[in-house]
Amino acid sequence: MLLARLSSYLVALTLLLLSGCAVNRATAVVDPSANLASVKRVHVVQVKEDERGVNKLLADRLTQLGMTASTGPDKVDGVDAVVTYVDKWMWDITMYMIELTVVVRDPKSDFPLATGNSLHTSLTRKSPKEMVDEVTANIFKGAKP
Repeated sequence: MLLARLSSYLVALTLLLLSGCAVNRATAVVDPSANLASVKRVHVVQVKEDERGVNKLLADRLTQLGMTASTGPDKVDGVDAVVTYVDKWMWDITMYMIELTVVVRDPKSDFPLATGNSLHTSLTRKSPKEMVDEVTANIFKGAKP
C-alpha cells in the first residue's frame, strides 16, 4: 500500500515537473495607426552576433508575403519599414531557438509599428523557420494588399 501511494506521488510529481517545461506563446501587437498593407519594401537589420541566418529567414519569409525584402547589418533608405529582431537560443541536447521577437519599425522615426513574439520551450520547440513563419503570420495576418 505504501509503495503504491509513493509510486503515485512520484508519477504526479514527474508530470508536474514536465508540464512546466512545455511552454509556448505566439503573440503579435500592431499599432492601431499602422497600415501594414502599405508596406511593400522592407529591410531586415541583421544582428551582428547572428551566425544562424535568422535575418535571411525573415527576409525570405517577407518576400513570400509579397514584399521586396533586403537584409544587412545597417539600415537603408528607400524602404517602407525596417525589421529588427532578437533571437534567443537554448541548449537541451541540441541548440534550439527558444524565443524570437520581431519588430516592424517606421524607417524615419524608428517607431514600432508592430511587434511579434514566439516562445517555444524544449518540448514544444519549432525550427527557426517555423518560428519566423509563426511570428510574421501573426504580425501581418490583418494586412491585405
